Amino acid sequence: MSGLLALLDDVAAIAKVAAASIDDVASQAAKAGAKAAGAVIDDAAVTPKYVRGFDAARELPIIWRIARGSLVNKLVFLLPAGLVLREFAPGAVTPLLMLGGCYLCFEGAEKVAHALAGDKHAEEDADAEGDARRLEEQKVAGAIKTDFILSAEIMTIALAAIPEGSIWMEGATLAAVAILITVAVYGAVALIVKMDDLGLLMAAKGRLGATRGLGRGLVVAMPRILTILMVIGTAAMLWVGGNIILHGFAELGFDWAYNKIHHLADVATGALATGRAAAHWVLVAAVDGVFGLGLGLILIPVGTRIIAPIWTRLKRLNPIV
Repeated sequence: MSGLLALLDDVAAIAKVAAASIDDVASQAAKAGAKAAGAVIDDAAVTPKYVRGFDAARELPIIWRIARGSLVNKLVFLLPAGLVLREFAPGAVTPLLMLGGCYLCFEGAEKVAHALAGDKHAEEDADAEGDARRLEEQKVAGAIKTDFILSAEIMTIALAAIPEGSIWMEGATLAAVAILITVAVYGAVALIVKMDDLGLLMAAKGRLGATRGLGRGLVVAMPRILTILMVIGTAAMLWVGGNIILHGFAELGFDWAYNKIHHLADVATGALATGRAAAHWVLVAAVDGVFGLGLGLILIPVGTRIIAPIWTRLKRLNPIV
């Protein structure tokens, strides 16, 4: 009997430790997720543009495919890679993030260049829409690639916010951050892209005139809202990419540009009595975005004329690539 009681005591002690560990994981995940909030907002703003132009019936399946790819990015690739780099090669994290920042600048600048091309780009899009399945595959693949960079930033910020401890605790916390952020981002995206369908339902079946009017307003407003989100998403890519590059150079010891930008923002907002922090952030983000656009425009010919042909040849030589 005493042996059984001792066993029960041990089980109770283990349960208390496990409960405390779960509480620690939840607490650390919440703090780490808060630190990565800026990148999360960018991710939510970028994604809706990838489902624009598809039938309503395909919107949620496309979002689910992107969300699933995002989870694979975070849990299968980025989480173990982050833990390994933090343990064995912490100095490699910044250069790798900077490469990702260059990709974001390139993609954002390419969107701007296409928008400035006007009708020519519209014709290219119309041609691509001739094969809806191929277009969907391209959009999903592009979204998952972009998500990989944004997810890398989210996971890196989260990892930096987690106190050093056992690799299992760090891994569990990062996994919790990855799942919670993915659910939050793509849940919000699903609500945004289906808002027009909700408006149609309200307009058709609403019992009150105000409900039907609100539904019609949503239907009319959503195309404009999605266009605004596309612009915000492109700006977010440029801002995040430029910030990653400038902050990365500062981390590597080349901090003149980073410090100069923040100093000028301090000077420009120094006389403000209220809202100084917000104004400072807006100025720094704007300069980061302009830098990201400039770098991206430089990278467009590099990517399209040098890297893309090399990548195409590699794929021909080895289809697995």
